[in-house]
Amino acid sequence: MSIVKLLLSMALWGVVHSLLASHFARDMLRGTLGGAYRLAYNAFAGISFLPILYLMRTLPDQPVYNVPEPWNLVMFAGQGLAALFLLVAFLQTDFLSFVGLRQLFEAETGPGRLVTHGLYRVVRHPLYTFSLLFIWLSPTMTQNSLAVYFGATVYVVIGAYFEERKLLRDFGEAYAQYRQRTPMLIPGWLAVK
Repeated sequence: MSIVKLLLSMALWGVVHSLLASHFARDMLRGTLGGAYRLAYNAFAGISFLPILYLMRTLPDQPVYNVPEPWNLVMFAGQGLAALFLLVAFLQTDFLSFVGLRQLFEAETGPGRLVTHGLYRVVRHPLYTFSLLFIWLSPTMTQNSLAVYFGATVYVVIGAYFEERKLLRDFGEAYAQYRQRTPMLIPGWLAVK
């Protein structure tokens, strides 16, 4: 029953998060929040995820696996590299705009700039790729964490699809060409569009 509760919680969070990220919600909420929309959106996303983490820790749980030494150290090292690449990918964006701080002081004049250099040359969504790599390299897995990681993975894949549509609308032919030459999530795998 814990798995069902966690998957339903993840689905609800994903739907709300996606609706708030839509152009419609963004345009509607900007009337109320102005330049603070992006910052409020990010804060809400983080705070609204806390109940899922609480459920993951408090609902009845069973171990799935626990990777023994020295292999767990390899997985920890992989998580460390994923976290480092996640930071690099974040810094390669306009991170002040990404977080929502730039919009507090400067009016947005468009969709921003299309980032295609650095890690964005390897995959179109390195933030997603390295986030997923980080969670799946966890050397200890329980039923609850497996449910949340599975839900997060499904959300990221579906969310990336909808984000792609938004990016095509925002950047047009430039994004279409970038999409033709750069894989979505897995380096070297252009079949995933």
